[in-house]
Amino acid sequence: MATKKAVKKAKVQLVVGSKVKEMIKSKGCKTAGDTLDALNDAVASMLQDAVARAKANKRSTVRPQDL
Repeated sequence: MATKKAVKKAKVQLVVGSKVKEMIKSKGCKTAGDTLDALNDAVASMLQDAVARAKANKRSTVRPQDL
């Protein structure tokens, strides 16, 4: 039986892992196991900031300049 500590809320995957790995490999590098999680966290943070900026400007649409 799983304990409460073992049960974690699943994160939404915002990046396509295979495409990220493919791009990195095409540049002659390898992808570390935790790279995709770090990239996903960075994208999530960027999007949260962009949403906050859009709302601060009284908009419900996130625009490129919000990034």
